[in-house]
Amino acid sequence: MDYLRDAFDSNWIAPLGPHVDGFEQEFAEFHGMQGKEEAAAVVSGTAALHLVLRILDVGPGDRVFCSDFTFCASVTPVVYQGAEPVFIDSERKSWNIDPDILERELKKAAERSQLPKAVIVVHLYGQSADMDPILSVCEQYDVPVIEDAAEALGAKYRSSLVGTRGRASIFSFNGNKIITNSGGGMILSRDTDLISRSRFLATQARDAAPHYQHSEIGYNYRMSNLLAAVGRAQLKVLSSRIEKRRDIFAVYQQKLRDLPGIGFMPEPEWSRSNRWLTCITVEPDEFGAVREDIRKALEKENIESRPLWKPMHLQPVFKDCQYAGGTVGEELFEKGLCLPSGTAMSDEDVERVCGVVRSVVK
Repeated sequence: MDYLRDAFDSNWIAPLGPHVDGFEQEFAEFHGMQGKEEAAAVVSGTAALHLVLRILDVGPGDRVFCSDFTFCASVTPVVYQGAEPVFIDSERKSWNIDPDILERELKKAAERSQLPKAVIVVHLYGQSADMDPILSVCEQYDVPVIEDAAEALGAKYRSSLVGTRGRASIFSFNGNKIITNSGGGMILSRDTDLISRSRFLATQARDAAPHYQHSEIGYNYRMSNLLAAVGRAQLKVLSSRIEKRRDIFAVYQQKLRDLPGIGFMPEPEWSRSNRWLTCITVEPDEFGAVREDIRKALEKENIESRPLWKPMHLQPVFKDCQYAGGTVGEELFEKGLCLPSGTAMSDEDVERVCGVVRSVVK
């Protein structure tokens, strides 16, 4: 409320303003960067990804390799640019894009002289993908890596924060994320020219002139000063939010680990997840019921839960797109469930959810 009052008192309500500058500065510093020249605040994570693809000159006839097991917003900006997404299956170790399949597909693409214009790596459900082999093979073929860290703010890959190793990364502050300003996004990059270009395109590509002049098409994508004020306040509590989410995950794990057929999203040795959501898998033969039985039982108690992401290659809108991999994403979708994970949950709330899950087991 203090940040919002300051925004109102200063009369900076519209897009841009001192809180936007401050949010960009503090966000970059949180990630170990120098300042606002390396961060651009925009209206959504989707807008952030769209801008990065535009700046990387992705267009009609191009292909972009994408994580298959994800939310559609990780892919739709590729289509905005008239390019074709190619979906890569997940590895079981992290549920993220499989580096081995990615390497195989890049090799095949190079042999056909059809290398992708970029690779979009999603850090799923708060957990980092295995970035070392991904970056190594993409560097070998000179393909830029875009990190979609919308779900993974504050998570770590080895000693690095997620979103600091690719050519650019995008973040989301949508209402369901670990911190939120109701709606917003951020582009982060050590390439200051990319950030400068992002700001230009996000403000309707207005040329440097005293009048309104436009030499190319831009977008109305810049964040408002009000939302940036909320974002700055939220950023201050991010670390405590991550610890709370990890605590919630640990309580679920403790309460449910004795149930046959119940598994949890793994955390590889190189990852420290922000545990954005507590995700479980259900093996029907062992548990005696399927994922949907649990979801419906929770729904009867007015408790919301959701299946894991439906892979992109199974989505009707992408049915004609190329897919590489096996059935990892499909199996996770079929057996996986996201349990309530809000930071405001108490141990008693978690216990109530676990009680419903236990009532389903046969």
